[in-house]
Amino acid sequence: MFSEPSVRALILSAIAGSATLVGALVIFFAKTKNERLLSVSLGFAAGIMLSVSFADLFPTAQALLSGALSDKQAVLCSVGFLILGLLTASGIDVFVPHEAYDPENGEMPHKNLFRVGIVSTAAIALHNFPEGVATFMAGYKDAALGISIALAISLHNIPEGIAVAMPVYYATGSKKLALKYTMLSGLAEPLGALSAYLVLRPFIDDFVLGGVFAAVAGIMIYIVVEELIPSSRQYGHDREALWSTFAGICLMPLTHAV
Repeated sequence: MFSEPSVRALILSAIAGSATLVGALVIFFAKTKNERLLSVSLGFAAGIMLSVSFADLFPTAQALLSGALSDKQAVLCSVGFLILGLLTASGIDVFVPHEAYDPENGEMPHKNLFRVGIVSTAAIALHNFPEGVATFMAGYKDAALGISIALAISLHNIPEGIAVAMPVYYATGSKKLALKYTMLSGLAEPLGALSAYLVLRPFIDDFVLGGVFAAVAGIMIYIVVEELIPSSRQYGHDREALWSTFAGICLMPLTHAV
């Protein structure tokens, strides 16, 4: 049923997806109720998602769309799909409202930190699914190209694992749950590859992939602005949260230099 190139491509996608769990190992070095570390982790996750969106997903979307459209049309379409992603995330957010800060009893805002972990899981899974498709297509056509892409994706999946694991761990105190949700976000990668092989191959082209990458970038940007940055600054460690956001932004491009 599976040819040698397809098996190779699926294995590469599975390796890339499993790298997400490596990032989750940070929870074994974290202590519960360490608000400084939580602020740093959430800020770091915000920087990672911003960098992935603006330096990876959106440029890739424009490049793919340029292969199917004129340059001007590609820019307009990529921005349109970006806005579609923002609106989609905003629409979903309407059904999951925030718990506001209560000045009378001093309770913290975003008490539902678990929710932050869930939306991070969803965003990274949405990001990993088309990455799995792209990794499969590259590995299927060219082994060397597939290996290089899988390596690059593996490296930047590691900090993404941190982005999922830390909020879930601090919300629940459960390493098991943190690993579970991190694994779910990583599984989207081989699932995307398997879907590409079984179902999506006839429908995948530059336009479809470009649109998906741009929309996912919009979803990630919304989550960063609405969830991660406010959550990272709610514990009184604003400067640490800010610098960790910058660190996340700077780290992701370096994963492509290896």
